[in-house]
Amino acid sequence: MLILNCPYCGVSADETELTAGGEAHLTLATVGDDDAAFEAYLFMRKNPRGVHFERWRHANGCGKWFHAARCTMTLEVFGTYSAQTSEPPQEIIDSIKARRPDWALSDWMGTGKGDAV
Repeated sequence: MLILNCPYCGVSADETELTAGGEAHLTLATVGDDDAAFEAYLFMRKNPRGVHFERWRHANGCGKWFHAARCTMTLEVFGTYSAQTSEPPQEIIDSIKARRPDWALSDWMGTGKGDAV
């Protein structure tokens, strides 16, 4: 079972108390963007095998949205952090690198050799 720590209220909640919100750190399509940009925002997700950054809501608790870094293959959680951040905090990246020395943030961002298709 997946257990995440809410960074706002400090409760360790299992997945039945949470609501998944998809991939974290997406760039929103805005007014003036073409149809392709809007389609990419709505439908194109990385969905990597391994380290992934996701949005979660503590639905049966404080009700706030937060981000989590976890491995999609093992459910290993590297940490949770505020949803008001534009990229993963350094301590989360350090936690991932400590357990996965070959991982790089550029792989997840789509600029490295580990690009998901």
